[in-house]
Amino acid sequence: MDLEEKDFYQLEKNIVKITEEIEILQESEDPERKEKISSLKEEIKQEWNKIAPQLTPLHIVQIARHPKRPYTLDYIENLIDDFMEVHGDRRYGDDPAIVAGFGFYHGQTAAIIGHQKGRTTRERIARNFGQSNPEGYRKALRVMKLAEKFNFPIITLIDTPGAYPGIEAEERGQAEAIAYNLKEISRLNVPMVVVVIGEGGSGGALGIGFGDAILMLENSFYSVISPEGCAAILWKDQKAVRQSAENLKFLAKDLLGFGIIDKIIPEPPGGAHVDYLQTFKNVDKYLYPTLKQSMEKTPEERKKQRYEKIRKIGIIDER
Repeated sequence: MDLEEKDFYQLEKNIVKITEEIEILQESEDPERKEKISSLKEEIKQEWNKIAPQLTPLHIVQIARHPKRPYTLDYIENLIDDFMEVHGDRRYGDDPAIVAGFGFYHGQTAAIIGHQKGRTTRERIARNFGQSNPEGYRKALRVMKLAEKFNFPIITLIDTPGAYPGIEAEERGQAEAIAYNLKEISRLNVPMVVVVIGEGGSGGALGIGFGDAILMLENSFYSVISPEGCAAILWKDQKAVRQSAENLKFLAKDLLGFGIIDKIIPEPPGGAHVDYLQTFKNVDKYLYPTLKQSMEKTPEERKKQRYEKIRKIGIIDER
């Protein structure tokens, strides 16, 4: 079987084995474990160097959806101090698919909002696989408005297949909730930085995914539709998923070229799920200076920047 025809989960088998060896060593009392772990990490790097140049857009989608990839609560636990979660939209109820609250980031109080898929089957069902209902977006906006009231910056983490498409969600105003969030975010006086940590699916991502700057992890994607949805609509054939993924141009490198995102955050060899600590360090390395830069601007400058940024999206040059 050709490399491009294999799923990423088949390609990463050797990396998974090495990662398991590292985990065993980390729990052991072997006096030479540091040297051995360092050697194993070099093996992962070598394996990744063989795989990475031949990865297709569909492989990147599989990495972005990897079940072991770090989620919003993992980033909060490692980057945010004294996080206090806020529940409910004060209109209908709470939405566990979106986590929102306040904590300290580098000593600065900030609002942190992000999608949460859930790790176990029970958690995924409880959090609706990261697919938010209207009350999730309204809860997010409630926290954003609180942040604006007290002049706190806002950080959002994107990782969702899309907004929940159920009848109940539409009855409660799914489209209106997302559109209203976009309008209100464009008017916020406080800094807002967005980080795409996994899937950036359609309006589900956009509802909390527009700000002063958008950062993307190297193996994430941000798209108007999933490759499966695109294949079903345009080709009417699920076998066309690979073709749709190649044509959507939704990878970080594509979006950086289009000017839709601002920076690409590198991931450790093998993907973010292989080395959580390195991933958190990389995100922090890019997020903190970006947020600091935005905080140094006036509210008027930030709003003008947002306006100009969104007006540029969709402009193409045919030559």
